[in-house]
Amino acid sequence: MGKKQTHMENILKEFPAEQGNLIPILQKVQEEFSYISPQGVEKISEFLKITENEIYGVASFYSQFRFIPKGRHTITVCLGTACHVRNGGILLEALERYLEIRSGECTPDRRFDLDAVACLGCCALAPVVKIDGDIFGNMAVIKIKELLDKYE
Repeated sequence: MGKKQTHMENILKEFPAEQGNLIPILQKVQEEFSYISPQGVEKISEFLKITENEIYGVASFYSQFRFIPKGRHTITVCLGTACHVRNGGILLEALERYLEIRSGECTPDRRFDLDAVACLGCCALAPVVKIDGDIFGNMAVIKIKELLDKYE
């Protein structure tokens, strides 16, 4: 029995096997593993006696749940109105091409994961990219490689 499997079973033991505990279980699993793996969904399904599709249906409704592991560094691109009119979408596309992943995915080496959000609240700095907790305003496609090189 693998370490993750044992840890998953210990998490499930914290909760009564009731369908109403699905969201708290998903939150705890995500807190512990940083995402909800297919194996985790399978274990939760067996524990709560609900289908995996029901679990994915609930979890995918909430933006807090992830089905892929996070990278060492999280890149967030703002697509709010101010960033959108200043080419935030083009920045996202450039990052997707450069990293060879889509928004919501993680690079194979797990160096970066990439997400887009509706607003980061830094409209005066548009367009904005956030890496981990660092905000980079007035971003341009030509700055992307240099910026990412700082995050090894």
